[in-house]
Amino acid sequence: MVIDAREVRRKARRTRQKTDSRDAFEICDGLRRGLYDSVVYVPEEPVQRLRDLLSRRRHFVTLSTMEINAARYVVRAHGIKLGAGRLNTENGWEEFLAGDDVAPWKALLELHAQAWRLAQATIRTLEEQLNETLKPFQEEFLRLQTVPGVGPTVAATYLAVIATPARFPTSGHVASYLGLVPSTYDSGERERHGRITKQGSTELRAVLCEAAHRAADPHHPLNPYFVKVMAKSGYRRAIVAVAHRLARILFQMWKKKEDFDVTKLGVEAGEYIVKRKRFFILKGARSTRRSAA
Repeated sequence: MVIDAREVRRKARRTRQKTDSRDAFEICDGLRRGLYDSVVYVPEEPVQRLRDLLSRRRHFVTLSTMEINAARYVVRAHGIKLGAGRLNTENGWEEFLAGDDVAPWKALLELHAQAWRLAQATIRTLEEQLNETLKPFQEEFLRLQTVPGVGPTVAATYLAVIATPARFPTSGHVASYLGLVPSTYDSGERERHGRITKQGSTELRAVLCEAAHRAADPHHPLNPYFVKVMAKSGYRRAIVAVAHRLARILFQMWKKKEDFDVTKLGVEAGEYIVKRKRFFILKGARSTRRSAA
């Protein structure tokens, strides 16, 4: 069993007197009496292998992005602008380096191109290993991808972090574990909710938010929910709200072994025409937009 060391110190009889013998006694006594709540989950070997591969893939994706940004910085400092996505492919790099406008800095840019190619080759190798590691989870891996906007990276990260649905009694516990619930301050008659707690896996929370951006598409099944929250609280909070709902939907699909079913989202079936009306305020610089379906 793995427990949080900070909880051991908080629940110790004498928090300011720390020795090895006292720590050993506090740990044994706490386990005997069931005092510890922050028990750290230790995954099995296949899940740990999946977590390690995903972690290294994220590392080299970051390195790849850093090399692109570094090359952009070199030419931007001399007044040369690059189009978005130009350096994301091998052909893009070759066309970029062959240009006459970057000839004075070609030697420096070649160094960044070589580092980018090495990072890309490593990413491809890691993805091949990921495909082998995901074979025991193939059924769940494919099932999670039936949700619109959820791709291989999101599904694999969700499997690696959650590990098994038996860890959580409800989908609400999953959202809380991932830090996608608002913080709460409740004292007496005062109750206040703040930003999300941002506990748990930063990586899974980030990829769920990336997948949530797809809900801005009018054809996405979660678009009605996204538009409703955005109209009330803004775009960023709507993204977090959709990410929260995606985390709960994926958990229920995994637990019940069911593919994504749009009829369970509470959205009426039918064809709709989206009309957008814009109202401008003449006095002042602000303009308001309101969408109606």
